[in-house]
Amino acid sequence: MMRRKLVAGNWKMNGSLAALAELDAINDAADGGVDVAIAVPATLIHPAAGRARFPIGAEDVHGADSGAHTGCVSAPMVKEAGASFSIVGHSERRQGQHESDADVKAKAEALHRHGLTAILCVGETLEQREAGKAEAVVTAQLRASLPDGASGDWLSIAYEPIWAIGTGKVATVADVEAMHAAIRAALAEALGVDQADSIRLLYGGSVTAENAAGLLHAANVDGALVGGASLTAAKFVPIIKAAG
Repeated sequence: MMRRKLVAGNWKMNGSLAALAELDAINDAADGGVDVAIAVPATLIHPAAGRARFPIGAEDVHGADSGAHTGCVSAPMVKEAGASFSIVGHSERRQGQHESDADVKAKAEALHRHGLTAILCVGETLEQREAGKAEAVVTAQLRASLPDGASGDWLSIAYEPIWAIGTGKVATVADVEAMHAAIRAALAEALGVDQADSIRLLYGGSVTAENAAGLLHAANVDGALVGGASLTAAKFVPIIKAAG
């Protein structure tokens, strides 16, 4: 199955109203043959959605639609602000906020209930990789986080080796191909081959203009989840072009 490439940015806790000027240059690159999306801080969703000609999303949502969850935002809230998707299960949430696989599953299902799409992240630590447990850890995480009714219509999976995020370290193409093959096989076992083949698998781990071409054209790699390099058009646009 041919899956259209997706290059998604994640601004994390960065950006400002002034920084949204970067979206103007990204708009032109987003008119090509590659899907482009950027997740921004909740305070920037509404103005960003009004300026971008491509999907703007949230970096996280709560699994509940409303309630006594101080500091959190829900899927219907970010949708009302203009988001069309959200990242869930990012390692910085799983580790820093102690989010469980069950939490991540609930968040993805909340997005689906409200007509939003999800980028669900999975990944292993350096210790797990060095112990030879990387594939077992990631596929177990995937199975436990996978939302009911998962399909490529509304779900993408991002493999983000935790040891490669913000460190400058990058998994080799062979590492990425092996892990993405394991993820695809786990999806096929859980959902059936047809549904598994419909889901895009993104790589996220210090993706830059310099390494994007090799990573984005590896087997079973359908795009990238880009962190720091998505903050400026000068760094993000070359990655989009590399995916084409």
